[in-house]
Amino acid sequence: MPTNDTPSEPRTLTTVLKAVDIMRALMRLDGAGVTELADHRGESKSTTYTYLKSLEKGGLVTKADTGYRLSYEMLIFGEYVRNQSLLYTIGRSEIDSVAAETGQYAHLVVEENGRGHNLYKSKGEQAVGDDYQLAKFQQRDYLHITASGKAILAYLPRERVEEIVDHHGLPARTERTITRRERLFEELAEVREQGYSQNDEEEIEGFQAIGAPIRSRDGSVLGSMSVSGPKSMFGDESQYREIIDLVIRTANIIEVNVNMSRRSSEILDDEQ
Repeated sequence: MPTNDTPSEPRTLTTVLKAVDIMRALMRLDGAGVTELADHRGESKSTTYTYLKSLEKGGLVTKADTGYRLSYEMLIFGEYVRNQSLLYTIGRSEIDSVAAETGQYAHLVVEENGRGHNLYKSKGEQAVGDDYQLAKFQQRDYLHITASGKAILAYLPRERVEEIVDHHGLPARTERTITRRERLFEELAEVREQGYSQNDEEEIEGFQAIGAPIRSRDGSVLGSMSVSGPKSMFGDESQYREIIDLVIRTANIIEVNVNMSRRSSEILDDEQ
């Protein structure tokens, strides 16, 4: 049945939204039985069971020995979405190169619905924190806590950033996380002035990151890339500057190649 939306909002189906919530709960719980899932969501076991069997019939959920889990069918959706992104198909080789050169993790990130999504990551030989990076790849990031997120925020319209902060807030991960709106906008102005963003132990103590935006021909932001690692990896000022230059250069290469590919497609379309 439709939800009771306000007149200015489109009508939505409660059943669909509940099904999506159940899928997200299965991911957070690493699979669950009917009782555990019902308790987690505060719904009856009969209602939960009905949704699970419907999702199972649709191929999105499967029954395992210990309960229900998301099915491998989800991989098809995920790979399809990712492969439709020019940023991914063009940028992944450059991200691999950065990871190899720095020895650390490099990320390609996009924004959707006010959160950051890791489109691609690559691991260098000296990279640490594998468990965290795996969990991070399966989560949506708050944009204000990461270098890649701040690189994106800096080039979104101010009113859009205001909307994101209003909706998601500025939760703290460490003592260094930006939690004041005024300070965030000050830092975003600095990002635009210098062309890169920083995460100075704002996500994890002892970790830093450098990010840079990837923009379209009209100046709108397509996404960002970043490299992150232990604070010791960034070394002295000279080494730090080398990493900044590498990140800016790589973002620019991806940007140019994406925009050239888009322009080529437009030319071909015009000729047909």
